[in-house]
Amino acid sequence: MLFAVANKLPNQDGGTTLSLDAVVSRMEIRPATHDDRERIRTVARDTWHDTYDELDAETIDETIDEWYGDEALETALSKAGTAFLVAEVDGEVVGFAHGVVTAEEGDVLRLSVHPSHQKAGIGTALYERLREDLRDFNMKRMRAIDLASNEGGREFYETHGFEPTDEDDVEIGGQQRREVVYTLEL
Repeated sequence: MLFAVANKLPNQDGGTTLSLDAVVSRMEIRPATHDDRERIRTVARDTWHDTYDELDAETIDETIDEWYGDEALETALSKAGTAFLVAEVDGEVVGFAHGVVTAEEGDVLRLSVHPSHQKAGIGTALYERLREDLRDFNMKRMRAIDLASNEGGREFYETHGFEPTDEDDVEIGGQQRREVVYTLEL
């Protein structure tokens, strides 16, 4: 399908990408499967390299290998009270969301959209579907945790009604990094 130039938006590389409407109309959000593991890792790796300037490439790659390795993804895909979703555009995985519910609280553990597909509504669509899926578990609030340095993440969560409610440290690459906890009362 061809789109007129008017249906395109500038991207970070100086080229153009499909308009918001065009991307959303060609997007499918579905439960992740074992076959998605490599593409989930690719999206995570590319997103982290694009987002976290304060982390060196080796630290990012080691973290992705640990957090998104086959064993970690196998657990995430099969654990009760968990939702793991992928967003596809034209059959290609371009984003994912992973959340869990414990008691009355839902946690957005991971929400990533490939840099070449950001600002097209994919993150919002993933978040809304994740929230819908987790709501089935009768949660009363949602939390999201992100590195404090991720301004785009802060903006995203605050746009969706989350408020910063706590801070903590996480070890990444042998160093302590500041995390922010965002909370949304439902």
